[in-house]
Amino acid sequence: MKNETELQHEVDEALRTLREGGLLLYPTDTVWGIGCDATNADAVARIYALKRSENKKSMLVLCASPDMVVRYVNKAPGIAFEVMELATSPLTLILPGATGLAANLIPEEGTLGVRVPDHEFCRRMLRAFGRPIVSTSANISGEKTPAGLDEVAREIIDGVDFVVNPRFEGKPTRKASSIIAFTEGGEVKIIRE
Repeated sequence: MKNETELQHEVDEALRTLREGGLLLYPTDTVWGIGCDATNADAVARIYALKRSENKKSMLVLCASPDMVVRYVNKAPGIAFEVMELATSPLTLILPGATGLAANLIPEEGTLGVRVPDHEFCRRMLRAFGRPIVSTSANISGEKTPAGLDEVAREIIDGVDFVVNPRFEGKPTRKASSIIAFTEGGEVKIIRE
């Protein structure tokens, strides 16, 4: 049970950081991400500053479950949730009707990129936190997306408040997720395969 206790301790530290408005550098089922409380505009602004980017489309949120997704996107077509359930690899959905999140996270068109990660650390953190967490690649805008912590720039590591222990990385794909956009009417557009 030692591993279980260590995992819980790491999750608790991440939660403390999120609740204090801090930034995390954490593993996901794809690549390492920079994250914060998706309802905290000041924390979101810090991520933009750290990445040297104001591109709202580069920011997505991780949710614990489809039920959590529904609370933060109120115009998503039902088909989107069917696709989410059937996905066999990491998939980000761009959904209409973003609501209840930091305004500086939502692009003009009112959409939100969401993903339910298949990752023990993330799931535990998200369930305990109870709201979405920002996830954006751990790089300066325009630079290569780092696959693992060993590829993350020092500037990023120094710019966050807590770095999750790489022991909790799990078995990531080490590449960005596929992205599919949905309109309110259910039209589908593949953005990244």
